[in-house]
Amino acid sequence: MPMPNQNEGRNRLSIQPGCTVDIIQKQDQRTGKKTRGIVQEILTNSPTHPHGIKVRLKDGCVGRVTEIIKSDGA
Repeated sequence: MPMPNQNEGRNRLSIQPGCTVDIIQKQDQRTGKKTRGIVQEILTNSPTHPHGIKVRLKDGCVGRVTEIIKSDGA
């Protein structure tokens, strides 16, 4: 059951500071609970990651991007 934006969160080039994204925090991996916020910093250095690019949101939450809601340049 692929989601339309499933691969966006795995590609570092798709994410910039200021983007609105949904992330899954480490403690929420089992439940799949998503947290929405604005990217402050990209923490993953590699261009792609199979589980999603790790980011820090402006509110301090850290997690892997599951979906990009609104790109900064849009």
